[in-house]
Amino acid sequence: MESLNYHHLRLFWTVAREGHLTRASARLNLTPQTVSGQIRALEEAFGEKLFERVSRKLVLTDAGRVALQFADEIFSLGAELTETMGGVEADTPLRFAVGVADVLPKLAVHRFLEPALKLHRSVQLSCMEGPQSRLVSELVVHRLDLVLSDGPVSLGAGNRVRHHLLARCGLTFMARKDLAERLRVDFPASLGETPALLPSRGTVLRRHLDHWFMENGILPRIAGEFDDNALLMIFGRAGVGFFAVASAVADEVALQYGVEPFGYSPNISERFYALSMHRNAMNPAVAAICSASYVGSD
Repeated sequence: MESLNYHHLRLFWTVAREGHLTRASARLNLTPQTVSGQIRALEEAFGEKLFERVSRKLVLTDAGRVALQFADEIFSLGAELTETMGGVEADTPLRFAVGVADVLPKLAVHRFLEPALKLHRSVQLSCMEGPQSRLVSELVVHRLDLVLSDGPVSLGAGNRVRHHLLARCGLTFMARKDLAERLRVDFPASLGETPALLPSRGTVLRRHLDHWFMENGILPRIAGEFDDNALLMIFGRAGVGFFAVASAVADEVALQYGVEPFGYSPNISERFYALSMHRNAMNPAVAAICSASYVGSD
């Protein structure tokens, strides 16, 4: 094919992001006929259909979804180049899109993001929460600048993603005051047959906890399993069972949820990572987070 027509690609990109030809045309200040004709020209150049009509809507084909991923990266790089070369005014907010693994304690997330929010330049923060695998997929196609997670990137993502250890610390066991007072005596044996509030199976922390329970001959009674760490702590505040948190945020958890620590284990190591693409190292928000010193860091 001939060299890529970036004007046609931007029209396609705008329609794909708007999801509607008329809205995209209004945004581009062009007639729908003009936009439609130039997208057809791009399809002819690619030799692939990029959209198909389904109930009056334009839906991306498989080829269209691939093209959109590349277009996202191309125009994201263009915007980054302009900013890096000084084409963006200093008082323009820095857009910073962060993915947060849903198993992370929210208090830790706030602490990790603080250095970016204290930059001399104002930051427009956008947070997405979800499982690490989905967030890494968004990172790879440059819809996210950074992902905060409790584990490094899987091997399947290859060497395109870099990981930075932000903090490592032991775990503190917590519960409502009445339950904490009882469990503090003869810890950790006191946890046997005691209602436990645990992170979902398959998470890094859950694997560490299950291994620690087994090593210590402890068989807790599972009262609840949670994807959402904040919801888990709300049940802990209600006295439904005990739970474990990273020791680095134990004081804040005690204050916010009205619970008390009753035991500590340095043998369960909770780790927090920042995941980013190699080129994102130039992003001042990413750099600020990865260079900061945190409580419990190595």
